[in-house]
Amino acid sequence: MWFVYIIYSDKIDRYYIGYTDDLEWRLERHNGGWGKYTKRGVPWKLKYSESFESKTEAIKREREIKKKKSRKYIEKLISHAGGRPD
Repeated sequence: MWFVYIIYSDKIDRYYIGYTDDLEWRLERHNGGWGKYTKRGVPWKLKYSESFESKTEAIKREREIKKKKSRKYIEKLISHAGGRPD
């Protein structure tokens, strides 16, 4: 099982979108200061996730979300929790 996830940092008021096959471990890594982008935003909170059967599907969905380049889209996605906004 693969996941696309969105985490949020109050500290820097930013969202981060990624994919992984181990959501709990990945969140621990982000909050452990691992990663060039996420280390400055610790602590991160998981706001949203979607699951996929394959890595390919997860990567495709991650790119789809990132391509929107829209905070409004991300917040709408989170508020619909599971449903995809238009």
